[in-house]
Amino acid sequence: MLVPENRTIAFPFEIILGSASPRRKQLLEGLGLQFSVEAIDANESVWPAHLKAHEVPLFLAELKSKAYPGELNENQVLITSDTIVWCDKQVLNKPLDFEEGKKMLRQLSGKMHEVYTAVCLRSAKKQTLFYDRTAVYFKMLSDTEIEYYLNHYQPYDKAGAYGAQDWIGYVGIQKIEGSFYNVMGLPVRQLYEELLKF
Repeated sequence: MLVPENRTIAFPFEIILGSASPRRKQLLEGLGLQFSVEAIDANESVWPAHLKAHEVPLFLAELKSKAYPGELNENQVLITSDTIVWCDKQVLNKPLDFEEGKKMLRQLSGKMHEVYTAVCLRSAKKQTLFYDRTAVYFKMLSDTEIEYYLNHYQPYDKAGAYGAQDWIGYVGIQKIEGSFYNVMGLPVRQLYEELLKF
């Protein structure tokens, strides 16, 4: 979704998206923002064991911000973000392979789980952290459906081994309570409001 250049919204600062995620880039474009993209190398697979639910992505979003390789000037705002799936009181992160993806989707099948996305906004002078929560309800998924999805969509870069915007969302999601875009990886309405305040 590309926004024509004459329809972009101008903020009084330069926005940098610290993410290699094509979905987050697409969502920022959908907001009508002008921004540059900088991939950040940070270890997303480790966090303090006592952290639960929303605390995990808040920690990781800030971790990514701190891993930004350059110095921000006064006219720059860096956006970093992290999304997790929380089910049965545990984090389902990105699956390593087919078998782990299958195990995750079986765990989500027929249940409600929560998706938390946290965002860190940071400039040279200040920082803001916030998060959003969305409840997602899956129908009972057959092994045939799970295997078809994993084979054809290979969602190994997605928390919980699925994208709500993919085929599995079309056939498997019964109901969503909260922001759909939060499940995709960015709570865009909340982000827009925070940028206005920033």
